[in-house]
Amino acid sequence: AWDDGVEQFLEARTLRLACPCAGCVDETTGHRTLDPARVPSTVRAERFSRIGHYALHFQWSDGHTTGLYPFTLLRSLAG
Repeated sequence: AWDDGVEQFLEARTLRLACPCAGCVDETTGHRTLDPARVPSTVRAERFSRIGHYALHFQWSDGHTTGLYPFTLLRSLAG
């Protein structure tokens, strides 16, 4: 739930596929390099933590741990 009362629910795989880290997105071109076929449909967030007042960090069941998800990204994913 956001401060303006909007609630959103995002599936774990949707979040994992949106990872903005340098291992999932080319830093120079911005082109997504993560192959969706390599992310299991059963992927889940095993842990998450808040990073300051601007992002969340997830530890994924597929072993990925490097992405920081800014709140602006999270809000935009729900449309």
